Amino acid sequence: MEAYKSDKSLDHLNKALFFPDPGLTCKRTVLGRDCKDQNCRAVHDETSLNCLLNVLRFAKHTLDVCVYMITCSVLGNALVECQERDVKIRVITEIRNSGEEGEVIGSQIGKLRNAGISVRCSSSSFWMHHKFLVADNEILVNGSFNWTNQAVMGNYENLIITSEETLVQPFITEFQRLWDHLGPTGVAEE
Repeated sequence: MEAYKSDKSLDHLNKALFFPDPGLTCKRTVLGRDCKDQNCRAVHDETSLNCLLNVLRFAKHTLDVCVYMITCSVLGNALVECQERDVKIRVITEIRNSGEEGEVIGSQIGKLRNAGISVRCSSSSFWMHHKFLVADNEILVNGSFNWTNQAVMGNYENLIITSEETLVQPFITEFQRLWDHLGPTGVAEE
C-alpha cells in the first residue's frame, strides 16, 4: 500500500486490512497532512480506514461501489470529493439501508445523490449483501466491511485490496450485471 500511496503504482498491489481501527483517525491525517496539534488525541498512524480512503483518493476515472450499507460520513464525504474531482461514481446499495424505505440513521445515500452520484438500489425480497468497490477498473476492495462507523470502530471486519486482474475482472462483470439489472426503468434511480 505504501507504493500506492507514494507513487500510485498499480503494478502489483495486495493488502489485507483488519478492523476495528485502534481509534479515530486525525482529520488532518485522513487528508494526507501532518498534524501539528500537540493536544490531538486522534490516531496519526496508517489505519485500515486510511488505506481505504487512499484507494478513493487516488482514483482517477471511475469508482464502482457495491455495498450493503453506507452510514459512515467520512466515506460518504470521500465519495463526494471524488465526484468533485470528476471521478465517475456509480453506487449500488440495498434499498432497506438507503433511507428510501424509512429512516436509516446516518444513511449517506441522499448526500451522494445530491452531489450528482448515480445510485441504484436493490429492492428484491433477497438482500443485496455485496461489499466491494472497483477503482479505475484496476483495484478491487472486497471483504466483510460495511461502510458504517460501527464497522470502522467496533466490528471485527476485513478488506482485501488487490490489483490482481484475475480477481478484479469478475467483480467488474458482477457490478455491471447488477447495474444493468437495476436499470433506470426499474426501482433504481439515477
